[in-house]
Amino acid sequence: MARMILCRFRRSEHGAELIEMALITPILLLLVMGIVDFGFLFQRYVVLTNAAVEGARVASLPGYTAADAEARVQEYATTGGVPGAVTAVATPVTLPGAGGGTWPGMQMTVTHVYSLQYVAPIMTLVGGSSASSITLTARSTMRRQVAAAP
Repeated sequence: MARMILCRFRRSEHGAELIEMALITPILLLLVMGIVDFGFLFQRYVVLTNAAVEGARVASLPGYTAADAEARVQEYATTGGVPGAVTAVATPVTLPGAGGGTWPGMQMTVTHVYSLQYVAPIMTLVGGSSASSITLTARSTMRRQVAAAP
């Protein structure tokens, strides 16, 4: 009788789905958390790109200094939800113009160190890379606006 019950349990597939789910769930969760982490990273990159455009726009206007442009970048990044330090640097550049001439311009470079929140700690548990941050950099260049001659 006991041998018959044991033989029936060996052939039975009850509980196989539970074991398969237990094996696949960690991989599925790692994939979902990686997608979420990439979404946060991409959102921050878009905000930094827009902040660089705003800073270059302010820096290209007459009457504004590089400090005004860098303050605008900081304000835009903070309002956009980018936590932590954002570095903004405005540098004058020369842009090619029509007919072989050149135009003065301003280039705004915005840098932010993004800390990976979900994937990096999990990857260190399974022997992956311990790099838990990525440096995001966005640049925007605009021609200096000059007042029209009267």
